[in-house]
Amino acid sequence: MNLIAAVDQNWGIGLKNQLLVRIPEDMKYFRQMTTGKVVVMGRKTLESFPGGQPLSNRTNIVLTTDQNYQKKNAVVVHSLEELFHNLQQYQSEDVFVIGGESIYRQLLDQCETAYITKIDYQYQADAWFPNLDELPQWEITAKSEEQTYFDLEYYFLKYQGTI
Repeated sequence: MNLIAAVDQNWGIGLKNQLLVRIPEDMKYFRQMTTGKVVVMGRKTLESFPGGQPLSNRTNIVLTTDQNYQKKNAVVVHSLEELFHNLQQYQSEDVFVIGGESIYRQLLDQCETAYITKIDYQYQADAWFPNLDELPQWEITAKSEEQTYFDLEYYFLKYQGTI
């Protein structure tokens, strides 16, 4: 399984259920990486999308403890056991964990690759991604040239982890 996220200097990923910043090239990168694949998310992440609708051209799987939650065009699961059972029908490399914080933390140890857009700025945040730089089982295996969006600098990083 893969993780994909955009993080700031402190590994912040969101504020009030919204992304910290929308960088067009990062959004394009996210679409390229996940289109035609399986995306795993929590309920609040799904609800943060335009109209609260699942992402098109992807299999959307929502992990929530709300037993009554249903969403058209999404598979809703209520436990990690149910999630893993559902994921058996897909190739591991075609599965992307896309947030939020609690979903990233629950699934981090099940993932082999993390695609991180690291933004060289510190935002106010109330949701964070685990700091992979502090975890010995994760290492950077690829780093893009410096990217810029107006005065923001950022990098596309690929981390490999050992499960």
